[in-house]
Amino acid sequence: MLGILLALVIAALAAPLCVRALGRNGFYVLALVPFGCLGWVIANWGSTQRVRVQWASSIDMNIELRFDSLAAIMSALVLGVGAVILTYCARYFEDDEPRLLVFAAQLVAFAAAMFGLVVSDNMLLLYVFWEMTTVLSFLLVGHHAEQAVSRRAAIQALLVTGAGGLAMLVGIVILGQVSGSYLLSDLLAGAPSGIAVDVAVVLLLAGALSKSAIVPLHFWLPGAMAAPTPVSAYLHAAAMVKAGVYLVARLAPVFAESPAWHPLILTLGVASMVLAGLRSLQVTDLKLVLAFGTVSQLGLLIMLVGLGTPDAALAGSALIVAHALFKACLFMVVGIIDHGAGTRDLRELSGLGRRAPVLCGVAVLAALSMAGIAPLVGFVGKESALAAVLDADVLAIPAKAALAVGVMLGSTLTVAYSIRFIWGAFADREVLSGSEQVRLAEHGCSENGQWHAPGALFTAAPAVLAVGSLVAGLGTPWLDELLNPYAKTLPGMLDSHLALWHGFAFPLALTILIIVAGIVIFQLRGHIGESATMLGNADRAYDATLRAMDRLSLRMTGAVQRGSLPLSQAAILVTLILLPTVLLAIDTRTGVRLRLWDSPFQVVIGAIMAVMTLAATVLRNRLASVLVVGVSGYGCGVIFALHGAPDLALTQFLVETLTLVIFMLVLRAFPAEIEESRTAPFKVRRAILSALVGATVAVLAAFAVAARSTEPIWHLIPDAAYTFGGGKNAVNVLLVDIRAWDTLGEISVLVVAATGVASLVFRSRRFGSAPRAADAPNYDPELISWLPAGRLVDRRDRSMVLQVTTRLVFPTIMVLSVYFFFSGHNAPGGGFAGGLTAGLALTLRYLAGGPYELGEALPVDAGHLLGGGLALAAGTASTSLLLGAPPLSSAIVEVTLPLIGHIKVVTALFFDLGVYLIVVGLVLDVLRSLGARLDSELATDEDESASVRGGSR
Repeated sequence: MLGILLALVIAALAAPLCVRALGRNGFYVLALVPFGCLGWVIANWGSTQRVRVQWASSIDMNIELRFDSLAAIMSALVLGVGAVILTYCARYFEDDEPRLLVFAAQLVAFAAAMFGLVVSDNMLLLYVFWEMTTVLSFLLVGHHAEQAVSRRAAIQALLVTGAGGLAMLVGIVILGQVSGSYLLSDLLAGAPSGIAVDVAVVLLLAGALSKSAIVPLHFWLPGAMAAPTPVSAYLHAAAMVKAGVYLVARLAPVFAESPAWHPLILTLGVASMVLAGLRSLQVTDLKLVLAFGTVSQLGLLIMLVGLGTPDAALAGSALIVAHALFKACLFMVVGIIDHGAGTRDLRELSGLGRRAPVLCGVAVLAALSMAGIAPLVGFVGKESALAAVLDADVLAIPAKAALAVGVMLGSTLTVAYSIRFIWGAFADREVLSGSEQVRLAEHGCSENGQWHAPGALFTAAPAVLAVGSLVAGLGTPWLDELLNPYAKTLPGMLDSHLALWHGFAFPLALTILIIVAGIVIFQLRGHIGESATMLGNADRAYDATLRAMDRLSLRMTGAVQRGSLPLSQAAILVTLILLPTVLLAIDTRTGVRLRLWDSPFQVVIGAIMAVMTLAATVLRNRLASVLVVGVSGYGCGVIFALHGAPDLALTQFLVETLTLVIFMLVLRAFPAEIEESRTAPFKVRRAILSALVGATVAVLAAFAVAARSTEPIWHLIPDAAYTFGGGKNAVNVLLVDIRAWDTLGEISVLVVAATGVASLVFRSRRFGSAPRAADAPNYDPELISWLPAGRLVDRRDRSMVLQVTTRLVFPTIMVLSVYFFFSGHNAPGGGFAGGLTAGLALTLRYLAGGPYELGEALPVDAGHLLGGGLALAAGTASTSLLLGAPPLSSAIVEVTLPLIGHIKVVTALFFDLGVYLIVVGLVLDVLRSLGARLDSELATDEDESASVRGGSR
């Protein structure tokens, strides 16, 4: 199982390269991966396989995979249908399709996420894969991002399924905490009970029903038809929408007796069957006919697997297989029709049955299975479903009768829209009514309209699935043998078996009645009123909900955000004062033991910091205010050093220096002095509030220090750092090993912040990815300079002392940066400190040589450094996991080399290198945004001012 996941992930990563090299034919190569993985599923069918990779056991986040009968059924569909869809993509798309490389990667990644979902035994891991399918569905549905309808559909699907997923996460946490285990296998072996469990079950069902598009959360699925047809055929017919059905089927053996289980599942399942079936008779887009049909059949599927009896589970699993085969096939047929005729509107199609007889035959075969006609597998599943409902002893007689009527009505509508699909796609014009012919004439459609016949490879993909429906129907005993192991996991006796012929029994009579009634409804389809359309259209409710949430958010924002920054800050600070103070006054169990200082130097430094802080509040010169604030920061670094924390002191000094430089870069665009109109007079209330905030923070710190009642953990950190992390610098080992997940999150925030700054400043793209001196308009290649871009600086702004100093100091600072990086594991330094030092060196080059000097110093795009550093840091975590170790854990390699001597290398060095690159990229981004871009704008403003002055003269 883990090998399949890795193979699919590798295929997803390699997909862009494959498609770039081979064009659309690269999809054939990609299809070999899920097809080969399907072989493993078939070879292990009927067995139970387990994989356990220890990760974060303390929070139950081990990677637990379990392959059993239900997982085998779903895995076969995910991998088998996925392989067919990938081959279909090779003919559906053209080589010049926009974003085809990304699409290929996303589609294969979705197969990996879906496979991981169905084999996950750890519910938290299942949730991770669950949300991965949500995100990938969002990306795939929004493939045509330039179209508003695609963006709306993608966001709608993300919001609905994402909200359901969050509810499901809460249910998972409740179940895990109540049962004491997050493993599905443990839960199924002995499920807990109680009110909390009942609430958790409802939350889990909310996630399942939203994912499987069950009424009233069904509207996102028809909207998702804006996606390319392969996405509809895979995600919205065979895979993603089955995730909710799978979850219900997985939990049914133990939670079918829960109080809310049957009322929710059976009621909403039947409502979905009927309402969506009616809607499928109203829409004219062939994809929408299939989409609403999918919602209808998902209602039937979730009702069967949620009924909680072995017979219903067997029928449900048979229909899961049948639905994947015929619905994916029909979606692909619609894609071929759209390619060949240029439309999917059944009002504009005529005569395709004669023009494309093979395609028509494929569609008819799949539609017969969808309608439940023998000898297709859909008939087998429908017959079993009727028998299971009629024999459901877990329901009271009235409930059983109502359920049977609902299933019959939904099945009747299925027959009707199956006929309507074939009639709308392939019927000759002569069989159309007069009103239909008028509409066709209005649309300019004629029987001799343009039609591009599909190639054999294009038709082969849906044909495989259509033939599969026939083979599965004829091979029912074999199918029964494959599916009944799951049915036997439910409580009770499995009394039925899948078969094409059960004799002249009551379900057969109901099937005949359903078929006849379906034909009648098809004939009367024009008389289905507008009310049926309104009943099934929840899109308006979705829009109304979003509008209501927008209005509520505006009112809340208007109530708490008055547009005054001082007022907002005051509200936050007052809360900071009152809340902790009240809680301390009510329940304080510790006293306060203060040691104000360890040496007189600390008193002196603290006094200097206090004076500088007060000075910042009264100075009117902006640069002076920044400098005195910087003095306070440097004072904090000195205190760190006096306390024996040179690593923290070094980082503080570097950060403070870089911050000062950034402030000065920004302040260039401001006047030196704060204008008189902007100078606020002394306000007693603000002074009192500031003093109270400072006192509150000091008191909280004192109580926090005094609250420790056990031996502090820092006594253990130095030994643990050397034993487990292989380093003597405990701070750096904490950052890159022991608490590396925190660091990974923090550097991710840095990347996001850098991207945000670039987006705000540049709006479209990063300015000057690597501007070189040769790109300058006044560059003279014959002038040789030891600072290549130095001569490009205006003589009024040029400092020869600074340029000479930079030339001498820059190499030294870079060597110091490298030293900090390599020595950081055992001495003060590390990737963060080394990156900051390199950033200071680049800042010096920029100040001495101007914006073009940055390109000479480091001719690399800042975004590439940020992305490469993040990939390197995250890759270190993944590599540890692949090697069977906890993520981000360190491996120590010791070698002795000639001339060099003994070398000890810790794999955390590569994680630290990622941090180094991110910090350098961040500084480079800031310098090119707040520095080079601002230089350009200031120069433009000066030129415009000069031209205005010249014109006025």
